[in-house]
Amino acid sequence: MKRRILAALAAVAVAFALPVHAEKSAGDVVDDSTVNASVKAALFDNKNTHSMQINVETYKGIVQLSGFVATQAEKDEAGKVANGVSGVKEVRNSIGVHEDTSMGTKLDDTMLTSKVKAALIDADKVKSGQINVESKGGIVQLSGFVTGQGMKDRAGKVAAGVSGVKRVDNVLIVKPE
Repeated sequence: MKRRILAALAAVAVAFALPVHAEKSAGDVVDDSTVNASVKAALFDNKNTHSMQINVETYKGIVQLSGFVATQAEKDEAGKVANGVSGVKEVRNSIGVHEDTSMGTKLDDTMLTSKVKAALIDADKVKSGQINVESKGGIVQLSGFVTGQGMKDRAGKVAAGVSGVKRVDNVLIVKPE
């Protein structure tokens, strides 16, 4: 009798623990983590890219590069480096090109990034944990992979409504099926 109850409880626990429609398998997560780390390492090793200014996100082998660099040549180099990494199926180079800013502007951008992140956390129908926020010279960049076009659009509107935002570069990618 006890075995039946334990077996039934175990079956219920397994049923609740496994999502019905998983977005990514465990293998996808490991593969994406490996690809992500490999791209970051390759950017770090490349003398023509400032890896600390470049964000890397990977979803099912699709790599998104984002952030801000000073020249188009550096943006292009980062894309070439990412394309050369094993396991990369596609690169979406969303890096913005923006000249360096003063220390005062960098401090303002840090505050602006914080304000936008807070607004996204408070926003309905936005999963802020899926969204990277960078700011440079008052330009806010939203990047990462989100679950739908509605969330992408909503995040862009929320960010644009934050005081101090001059422009929003909404380069969020809707997760492919």
